[in-house]
Amino acid sequence: MLGEHSDAFVRDLSSRRLRHNSPMAAENSFDIVNKVDRQEVENAFNMAVKEVRNRFDFKGTDASIKQSGEAFEIEANGEERAKAVLDVFQTMLVRRKVDLKSLDAGQPRLSGKLWKITATLDHGISSENAKKIAKLIRDEGPKGIRTQIQGDELRVFSKKRDDLQVVQSLVKGADYDFAVQFTNYR
Repeated sequence: MLGEHSDAFVRDLSSRRLRHNSPMAAENSFDIVNKVDRQEVENAFNMAVKEVRNRFDFKGTDASIKQSGEAFEIEANGEERAKAVLDVFQTMLVRRKVDLKSLDAGQPRLSGKLWKITATLDHGISSENAKKIAKLIRDEGPKGIRTQIQGDELRVFSKKRDDLQVVQSLVKGADYDFAVQFTNYR
């Protein structure tokens, strides 16, 4: 009876060893995303509010920047002043290392006596943009690369890590009109 259990144990151990030493290479992957760090945006917003409040050239212009949900409302009594407030906000975003391609600022519009600009932050990669990136990778990337659209992200697979680094360089060099970051490198 003891012999039966020990034989089963040896067979189980040898099958585990075979599975562990299998010659198949594991696939590596990473995600291409468009995400902004909310805390950094909040810090940039607070810095812009303080800058607008304290700058001499904004005194008496009713210049302000407010946050309402996902949008940022910029107001001033002149179109150029409203654009200047937007420029201050963009400068603060750059200082906090937030990609300006994620910021979608509308055109200045007159509302009563004040000029207003509404700016929003883009999140995620649209399916159209994911298809553009996948096509670029398929056409110009190394062979053996696979892509898969997963919601608002694009996952890239390869057996070779070097190929994934080539794809990252390729996507960075493409200079799209939307921001991209690389996450979950495995």
